[in-house]
Amino acid sequence: MEQVYFSEIADSGVSLFIKREDKLHPFISGNKYRKLKYNLVEAKNQEKMTLITFGGAYSNHIAASAAAGSQFGFNTIGVIRGEELANNLEEVLQNNPTLKFASKHNMQFHFVSRSAYREKTSKEFLDNLKQQFGDFYLVPEGGTNTFAVKGCEEILTERDIVYNVICSSVGTGGTISGIINSTKEHQKTIGFPALKGDFLQNEIKKYVLTNKNWSLNTNYHFGGYAKVSETLINFINKFKGETGIPLDPVYTGKMLFGIVDLIKNDYFEKGTSILAIHTGGLQGIDGMNVYLKNKKLVEIV
Repeated sequence: MEQVYFSEIADSGVSLFIKREDKLHPFISGNKYRKLKYNLVEAKNQEKMTLITFGGAYSNHIAASAAAGSQFGFNTIGVIRGEELANNLEEVLQNNPTLKFASKHNMQFHFVSRSAYREKTSKEFLDNLKQQFGDFYLVPEGGTNTFAVKGCEEILTERDIVYNVICSSVGTGGTISGIINSTKEHQKTIGFPALKGDFLQNEIKKYVLTNKNWSLNTNYHFGGYAKVSETLINFINKFKGETGIPLDPVYTGKMLFGIVDLIKNDYFEKGTSILAIHTGGLQGIDGMNVYLKNKKLVEIV
């Protein structure tokens, strides 16, 4: 746990703390560690030795799944969105830090078109995977299922009851669902989605045990998943410069930008104590910097 001293909110009367889940493991960090924990237990219970999962070319989940498989003795297969990536895989691995990392941890790739990827949960798609790869344990895209939520329920502990507000970035909804299930009656949970749209409300309701005090703030997605702006990158760099805490541009950077902006606009009462969950994802910085460099934009330091 680290208290944040950041110049933009120095005189706000609001206390901000960060729970450094990114420090859980050097490669399987943050919410990915939590989401994979009980999925791996279940795979062992089912005596499955191969994990298949899904993601984009810069997916934190793909990197973490490869590392987890390597460490705990599973074969891993990543179904990757974008069949064009298979055309010159050697060059792709040289220029894509995420896939390069996953490959070094023995993940096998199965590249599919974007239209096929949209059908990844269909029976026909999964049957084709079984025909090609044999028996496997399926980990959903982003890792979210009941086992993932169970793992994320362990993020908060009894030591965290002192905070009034719990904040988390939101991707597929599994992490915040576990957090909501673990909060106390006096605590409010705010999620900051990285994706556009309101569909996540229903996804989260599938896993939330009771109608607790939670909400989603959809004002800080910066255009959608993996979309960034110079304003966001400058904020991430300033935040790290002042606090020493690195933020990824897809999830935690947007969440902290949102929290700071809300504090500056007096959204929270004076005396409020906020706990922000750092969900990791720092491996994605290298990939984002490749994109930013190609666009001749400021990079993340």
